[in-house]
Amino acid sequence: MRIHHPVFFFSKAEKERIVGAIREAEKNTSGEIRLHVDSKAGKNVFGHAKKVFQRIGMTRTAQRNGVLIFLAVKDKKFAVLGDTGINEKVPEGFWNDVAEILRRHFGEKQFAEGIAEAVLRIGMKLKEYFPYRSGDKNELPDTISY
Repeated sequence: MRIHHPVFFFSKAEKERIVGAIREAEKNTSGEIRLHVDSKAGKNVFGHAKKVFQRIGMTRTAQRNGVLIFLAVKDKKFAVLGDTGINEKVPEGFWNDVAEILRRHFGEKQFAEGIAEAVLRIGMKLKEYFPYRSGDKNELPDTISY
């Protein structure tokens, strides 16, 4: 059984797997991907995730190409949000496809696997629209925020 405290929801190995996926996904793009784990989001998970998006600095990338996966462990809710730069580029339905990856894995209690797969999918799309260029720097931490 999983502990529903955000900091303890993932094991050390799962955290390493997720951060490894983020680093792998960001290797070939100037885009930024973050995971934020919270306990609750209330009735409006997207509204709460948008506040977190602002609070943790997701809008501070030069090309506005940050993506947040938000997970509320006690509420059993999640959201995937992209900043304006990436939202203008991705095809309609892309975020729903990412959400479906998460939904499928979460239904099987494979939380870290789902997040890692979603992160890598997002990374491929970021690479397509925001490829890595010489001099690009990692604008946001790769760590999981709480």
